[in-house]
Amino acid sequence: MKKTDRIAEFMAGLEAQPAVGVDPHLSGYFECFNSGCYYEAHDVLENLWLGQGKDHPNYRFHKGLIQLAGGFVHLKLQFAHPDHPKHGQRLHPARRLFLLSITNLAPYGGRHQGLDLASLRTLAQETAALIELGDFSVNPWSSDTPPRLRPPES
Repeated sequence: MKKTDRIAEFMAGLEAQPAVGVDPHLSGYFECFNSGCYYEAHDVLENLWLGQGKDHPNYRFHKGLIQLAGGFVHLKLQFAHPDHPKHGQRLHPARRLFLLSITNLAPYGGRHQGLDLASLRTLAQETAALIELGDFSVNPWSSDTPPRLRPPES
C-alpha cells in the first residue's frame, strides 16, 4: 500500500469531523497530535503539504505544524528509549525542529485558519528552552502530561 493510500485510509477512520471551512487534513493533524500520535499527525499534514507544493500560500504554515509534530516525535521516542543508541540522541534534533517551526509559523501572525498560532509558537519556544535548560540531557516531554493543542475553529 502506498503512503498516500495509507493516509487516505487513516483519515477515513478519524473520529472528529472538521469545523466548517477547515481542511480535514488539519483536523486530522490535531486529532492525532492530541492523542499523542505525533508521527501520524506529521504524516497526515505532510500528505496535504506535499500535494500543494512550494507556491501554495500555506506552504510554510503547514511545514511549521509538521515540524512541531516532528519535534514531539523525537521527544516521545527519546522518552520511551533513553538508552537506545539512536533514540537516546533525539533531543538536539527535537529542539532544532521546534525552532524551525517557530520560524515557519511566524509570517502567519497570531491567528491563521482558525488557529491560535501564538500559543503554538509559545509551546515550541518553551519546549526548546526546556531542552536547552536541561543541557540536552533532560527530556521535557512526559506521557503523564503530553501537550494538547486547541483545534481550529471555523
